[in-house]
Parts: sequence; structure tokens; C-alpha cells
Amino acid sequence: MTASVRVLAPFAALSASYFAHIGFFNPYLPLWLKDMGLGLLAISVLTSVQSATRLFAPYAWGWLSDRTGERVRLLRYGATAALVCSLGLWLNLGFWGLLLVLLLMFVHTSAMMPMSEAAMAHLVSQGGRFDAKRYGRVRLWGSLGFLLTVLAAGGWFERHGMGSFPLWTVATLLAVTLSVWWMPDVKEAPHAADAPAQPVWTLLRQPEVAWLFAAIFFHVLAHIFIYVFFSLYLDHLGYSKATIGLLWAVAVVLEIGWFLTQGRWLPLLPLTGWLVLAAALVALRMGLLAKWPLVWPLLVLGQMLHAITFAAHHTVCIALISHHFPGRLRGRGQALYTVVGYGVPGVLGGVGGGLVSTAWGLSAVFACGSVAGLMATACALRVWGLAHRSATAGKTG
Repeated sequence: MTASVRVLAPFAALSASYFAHIGFFNPYLPLWLKDMGLGLLAISVLTSVQSATRLFAPYAWGWLSDRTGERVRLLRYGATAALVCSLGLWLNLGFWGLLLVLLLMFVHTSAMMPMSEAAMAHLVSQGGRFDAKRYGRVRLWGSLGFLLTVLAAGGWFERHGMGSFPLWTVATLLAVTLSVWWMPDVKEAPHAADAPAQPVWTLLRQPEVAWLFAAIFFHVLAHIFIYVFFSLYLDHLGYSKATIGLLWAVAVVLEIGWFLTQGRWLPLLPLTGWLVLAAALVALRMGLLAKWPLVWPLLVLGQMLHAITFAAHHTVCIALISHHFPGRLRGRGQALYTVVGYGVPGVLGGVGGGLVSTAWGLSAVFACGSVAGLMATACALRVWGLAHRSATAGKTG
């Protein structure tokens, strides 16, 4: 095993185990809550708790990890605490008890990926530049973990019902905990020399950064409707749980293909160009779901677009944020990506989508997602224009 592989292997293990947890938890949590007899609005609120914790927890953990450099120790604490909290899912707690358990779990897991991404972005950079090929080789393990559990859980829940959902939660969080305890306990050295003088909020006021986060906000808002309502939507339309798992798997297989080969495709466009393409395709994907969910070829096509609307978009965002938030700002930059990209849109998408679906049906949620995709496209075009202008000015200056 080469030194590079030895260094990155624990990150691959964490990515695999964490997304194995997400791979069953996010798609099937709404169906478990429905099986418990909760209504659509209550389900929407409970599935939005994860996003609600992303409003504050990632930035707090990111700030603490940047200040102390103790990313690995914080990851170990977070995983272990989440595992202990997940035991509460075995109890018959009702709506408010479930809300509290989910809140405690997600407070401790919502910053795991930002802290891990911040550390890994440093390790996969070559000569100060983000190496998308090396990053993709690590991140694809997360997609493989997701693929494994989304398929396995779909078949299991179809045959045995949703009663074992808490067991799946504990088992996958145990895997996450073991993976973070495998990581070497290394305190990251300070980066005072390459840290910009201006604070984070000054960076956010820069037009290119502000429009980038606006594009991320609307893009992920569209995707939130898939995370929260896709399984419920297909279940409502009569699809089996095994079929729902298979459709999730189609998306993840294409996602894996992208992460494995993205070093070949990314140079074809500037990063901001990929941002525009991903936003336009997410608008198309949501429109297909809203209008033709029973047309199999179009449903599968929409899932295939996940390679660009999620995988390419995610890599581009990690790279752009690593560029705009270097050194000791890296942890807070990745945390802001989680807060602005997944926290605020997650709460608005989950609760707002619940209200929309209650009033006009689940298809209306995906129509709203298509509008959000168009807004993301407009913002991404602005980012592309500003980046092109900055690059042109740099060449002539």
C-alpha cells in the first residue's frame, strides 16, 4: 500500500460507512414514519430536522476544528455520541420524542462530512490546486456505500416491513464510529501563513462568492425535494419498496461512474460552466418528475441525470469553496457550504414541501423544484460571467 493510499484509506472508509448510513436512512425514514401512522406534514417536519441542525451545527464544529486543528478527535466524539443517541429510536417516543432523538443525532453527524472534506481537500491538493481525480477516487467509496444499503434496505423492508429501521440505524452508525476511530489521531498544523486577512463574512460579500452560494442554495433546494419526497411520491404512485430502492440505485451507479472518471470530463468545461450545466439539468430532472413520473424511460433518465446534478455539482462546489476559503478558513468554508446549501434549503424544502404537497399533491413539490432549478441556473450564469471577467482581467493586468 502506497503512502498516498494509506493516508486516504481512512477517509474512504468514513465516506463509505457514512453514506451507507445515509443510503438507507434518508430514502426510508419517510416510509418508516409513515408506517408509524404519522401524517404527511409531521413526516415533513421530522425529515427536516437533519437540515435544521445544518443551520448551526456544521459552522460551530467547523469553527472549533479550525481553531483547534483537532478534526479527528471531534469526528470521533460526534460519531460515538450519534451512535448512543440512535438507541432512542427503539423507544416508543411519539412525535416530540422522535424529534428530540433525531435532533441530537443530527447535531453530532451534520458536521462529519464538512470536517472530513476540509481535511481531505488539503490532502488531495497538488501544488495548491484541488486534484479532482484523487478526490473522486475517495468519494466514490461513499457512493458505493450508499448503493449497497439503498438496494439491500429496499429488498429487506419489502419482505420484512419497516420495523427493523432502528436496527439498521444503529448498525450503520456503528460502522461510522469504527471508521473514525481508525483514522490517525493527527492534529492539523495551523495555516496562518496562507490564511487571508479578511474574515469569512467579508469573503461572503464578494460578488463571485455571494452568487456561488446563491446558486448552491437554489440547486440544493431542488434536490431536497428528492431527498424528502421521492420515496413517498413513488410509494404513493404504487411502486414497490424494492423498485424504489432500484431507482435510487440507478442514480448512485451513475454517480459512482462520474466520481471514478471525473478527472477526464471536468477539464472539458470551466468549473463554473459545470455549475451552470448541473443547474439546468436539475431543473429538467424536477420537471420530468412533476409531469411524467409514470413514464419509465423518463423516470430512469431523470435518475441518470444524478451524475451531473449531484456528483459533478458536489465536486465543483468542493473545489470552488476550497479556492475561495483556503488555509485556516477551509473548515468554515465547507461548513458554510453545508449550512447555506443543505441547512436553509433543507428546512424550507422539507417543511415548505410538506405544506405544498398537503395542499396540491406531491407532484406540485417537484414543479417547485423545477422553478428552483431555473433560479439556480440564473445564479450560476452570474458566477460564470464573474469568473470569466476576473480571469480575463488577470490575463490583461
